[in-house]
Amino acid sequence: MNRRAFALGLMLTGATISPLSAQGADPAAATVQAFYDGLTASMKAGGTAKSRYEKLKPVVEQTFDLPGMTALSIGPSWASIPAADQKELTEAFSRFTIANYARNFESYNGEKFTVDPAVNQRGNDKYVKSAMKTPGETVAFNYRLHQAGGVWKIIDVYLAGNISTLAQKRADFAASLSGSGAQGLAKKINALADQMLS
Repeated sequence: MNRRAFALGLMLTGATISPLSAQGADPAAATVQAFYDGLTASMKAGGTAKSRYEKLKPVVEQTFDLPGMTALSIGPSWASIPAADQKELTEAFSRFTIANYARNFESYNGEKFTVDPAVNQRGNDKYVKSAMKTPGETVAFNYRLHQAGGVWKIIDVYLAGNISTLAQKRADFAASLSGSGAQGLAKKINALADQMLS
């Protein structure tokens, strides 16, 4: 599996999904398509990691629930973190997430992203199936979306059914949070983003 495929794998849960019958384009599928459109445009534009970061920033902030993803990556201890530190962590995590895409999707080599219009639903969440097709492979992704601020935003990304980047980050974050506190963890996340953008 290439690093681009891994970069898209941000979160995995064991949820079972059931079909949602909907007529016309579902807004959750439209959110995923908007993200892919922005990602493809950034890849085609090329340039430096920093220039791609600036191009991707608005589309990632529009399509991902970055505050919600930050809370999930921290885990149950999130509720006990002071609001100012939560804000700092959210900003660092958002920067890290955008930098990850900017670094790993540096150019366009014929990749094609497809979105299944048949959206699935479980409880209040919607699931969108998609795939990244390259000349050598096809990698499937499922996106979990929920409503944030009245719009459908991505909260989890499932890569090939069994790889969870956020779950891995949660383990890393827990150790840093315990040893360095919220501010120390924010500094660590920002340092990782700096490396990606250098």
